[in-house]
Amino acid sequence: MKHVLVTGATGRTGALVLKKLRERPQDFQTRGFARDAAKAKELFGSAEGFVFGDVTKPETLAGALAGVEALVILTSSTPRMKAPPQPGEKPQFEFAAGGMPEEVDYRGQKAQIDAARAASVAHVVLVGSMGGTIEGHPLNRLGDGNVLVWKRKAEAYLIDSGLDYTIIRPGGLLDKPGGMRELLVGKDDAFLKNPPEGVPAAVPRADVAETVAQALLSPYARNKAFDVISRPEESSPAPTTDFDRLFAGTTPGL
Repeated sequence: MKHVLVTGATGRTGALVLKKLRERPQDFQTRGFARDAAKAKELFGSAEGFVFGDVTKPETLAGALAGVEALVILTSSTPRMKAPPQPGEKPQFEFAAGGMPEEVDYRGQKAQIDAARAASVAHVVLVGSMGGTIEGHPLNRLGDGNVLVWKRKAEAYLIDSGLDYTIIRPGGLLDKPGGMRELLVGKDDAFLKNPPEGVPAAVPRADVAETVAQALLSPYARNKAFDVISRPEESSPAPTTDFDRLFAGTTPGL
């Protein structure tokens, strides 16, 4: 049984990951890390099994990692709309004070990686996002945050840390059931630059959660970084169930 800390555990994907791991008590003993106790109670019924802190305040991380064997990083900056746009205007976005991508997606993730190394954590799974090789990606323009640039820098820092890592970069996240599609893995945003015919660069959040769980168990996921998307349900030959085989098709390094 692995002792796992999931950060960002009250986010839309993070909550699914923590719930997925808690469905397998024979494999995982879990702890969630989040900022808001009320939100944890709303999503999980109670705050039991949670530690509360802020990844931009590294001093709050050390106790959360005590006795942990694997860390799953799901923290992410979140843009917000400045004001409802006027007719014909494009919406404008900003980040809350202290919540810029440089602070959350780079410095906050760097702090988690440093804390994991200090706590002798054996494996770090980082869930990022596709698009990090495309400087002009629209997400980088939201609030002038360069979010994908900073995520990519955090991924490079993890690889250089000496810790065993798995970096999972999903495409666009879908709120659809998991376990019903074939998953495809790639590298360097190839799914965005040259997408397979009839396959959007997207994947259900539930399938990302399953990929995280499987990566914690499979030796084929160690020291690998990859993009992941899914075929549309109606065109999938069969749902992915052999994750060792899926991970065997991935490679080390950014």
